[in-house]
Amino acid sequence: MFYGEYEHVIDSKGRVMIPAKFREIFKERYVEKFFLTRGLDQCLFVFTEEQWKTEEKKFRDMPYTKTEPRIFTRLIFASATEVVCDKQGRILIPDYLKNHAEIKADVMIIGVSNRIEIWSKEKWTQFFDNNKNRYEELAEKLISE
Repeated sequence: MFYGEYEHVIDSKGRVMIPAKFREIFKERYVEKFFLTRGLDQCLFVFTEEQWKTEEKKFRDMPYTKTEPRIFTRLIFASATEVVCDKQGRILIPDYLKNHAEIKADVMIIGVSNRIEIWSKEKWTQFFDNNKNRYEELAEKLISE
């Protein structure tokens, strides 16, 4: 559903423009509400409301009596916030999430199929440079015929 990478800038009020291609998908699918939360590898995850409900069920189904699931669910739910695009297609990123992702000004918005990731441009460049040469190796390991 979400594909590609787009470079944007956080404005002085902490808002970032969602790429037009993604907003078109939102319009086609009547998506109005999103959930923004702490992601992995120091990025932020953006889920549509429908996808968030799917992910939330997975998280809820983890046994809270076990330490690791309990810690993970606390961290992901405590940082989750509901967001909507304003008329210009921007969402507000709370300071605590900008701090988690080390976002200052320049961001990369990445489509990762069922979610959107928001990265500081510096962190995305570092991640991409560190992993681009593993593409074929990962394909060999992960994709079966």
